Amino acid sequence: MKRALISVSDKTGIEDLATRLSRAGFQVISTGGTAAALRKAGVPVTGISDVTGFPEILDGRVKTLHPAVHGALLARRDVPEHMDALASHDIAPIDMVVVNLYPFRQTVTRPGVTLEDAVENIDIGGPSMIRSAAKNFRDVLVLTSPARYEEVLKYIEAGQEVPADVRFSLAVDAFRHTASYDALISDYFGRMLSGWPAFHHDLVLRFEKAQELRYGENPHQQAALYTDPLFAGPAVVNAEKLWGKELSYNNISDADAALSLALEFEGPTAVVVKHATPCGVGTGRTISEAYQRAYDADPVSIFGGIVAMNRAVPRDVAEAMSKIFLEIILAPAYDEDALEVLKRKKNVRILRYVPGPLPRMLQYKHVVGGLLVQDVDALPLSAEDWKTVTEREPTATEVADMQFGWRVVKYVKSNAILLAKGGMTLGVGTGQTNRIDSARIAIKHAGEKARGAVLVSDGMFPFSDVVEEAAAAGVTAIVQPGGSIKDEDSIAAANAAGVALVFTGARHFRH
Repeated sequence: MKRALISVSDKTGIEDLATRLSRAGFQVISTGGTAAALRKAGVPVTGISDVTGFPEILDGRVKTLHPAVHGALLARRDVPEHMDALASHDIAPIDMVVVNLYPFRQTVTRPGVTLEDAVENIDIGGPSMIRSAAKNFRDVLVLTSPARYEEVLKYIEAGQEVPADVRFSLAVDAFRHTASYDALISDYFGRMLSGWPAFHHDLVLRFEKAQELRYGENPHQQAALYTDPLFAGPAVVNAEKLWGKELSYNNISDADAALSLALEFEGPTAVVVKHATPCGVGTGRTISEAYQRAYDADPVSIFGGIVAMNRAVPRDVAEAMSKIFLEIILAPAYDEDALEVLKRKKNVRILRYVPGPLPRMLQYKHVVGGLLVQDVDALPLSAEDWKTVTEREPTATEVADMQFGWRVVKYVKSNAILLAKGGMTLGVGTGQTNRIDSARIAIKHAGEKARGAVLVSDGMFPFSDVVEEAAAAGVTAIVQPGGSIKDEDSIAAANAAGVALVFTGARHFRH
């Protein structure tokens, strides 16, 4: 008689599986709550203590860690010495292991969870059985997911051997299951350490597939969305979709950029993003005023764009947005009548995100053969640390515009130049291979509005040309990191034009 050892936390489909295995001639061995559930369902069950000859002890912490279990799993059927060892110790082989692990993720994401709760939900015996079975996959079937029960049952009920490729595939699933489980535990406890995030010798990443995407950046690329199971802050990936079709790869990327920038501001703010680049950003006393400024910043590029706001959307803003085509709208809340208005647009996606501050995070960028890792650019904004290097000091209004622009510029691809005035962007120059071209793009877009505006640069000026171009357009103040060997040239040009020039001492490159 073949034997199957079943011990699961997720009991989805387990009664049906055990019933059908029993009918197919398997002896079902089980533990604890799983055994109780199967007996209640009428499945003949042999308790694990009857197999090991040893009681479950330490509140169930030790029950399957025994040679009668692991010898039965690890013995190779094609090695006579292995089978002789089993016979000499009166151990019968186990042919199938059905195990999934203690609900560690469900436990640690529960509000108010304690360290003791987390520790008690670290499975020890389960991963050991899974790994033993997976190592001996040619002889032992290992099932860690209810999604594959039916696949295996069809062979067993037909009286057929489960094919070698299926056995190997199940073993791969099993090792992935335990690796993911251990990574989750490591990540959870690692975040408790002082100094996290830290760059350890080994980097273990653990993400769960949330959905298949229709394609990636282009239709010929395959793609999927994976999420961090421990992340509970504001994010596109855990936002609630209130209306519209599924998001695409590019939608998610662009929406993430828009939301991240909107969350930089405490006051009412609206952000418009196209191709992961902010094209219009506005702040105001109300979200209505903020949205109007974001729209006015670039009424052309907003078409087909993504709008993120850090306040609830009222009806008047919804009416304004409904007049144009938008891909996605993100907000922490929507007035009921505003939702009614927005839902008249068939193709817009409406997302509601969880409000709150962004936690400390790491960023990952794939390169061929490796991964670049850094913490996020979360340098605190403090104009008190800035240094005016020209004869003219900026006015209080100019400083406010600089602070606004400095928050925005770190979300613009380098070389990044933007013009701002009155709580809104006027022109954005992004991603050029030299800084003067970015400046010219931003200035051209601002047009006459450049007069009295401030210019913000994510990096230092290697030459005085940006200052000269800005001054000619009517810009009255400039903020940039400083640190060029030719800073004196830029300072002299600013003094000659009566422009206030401020150095931040920090840069915001975004590649």
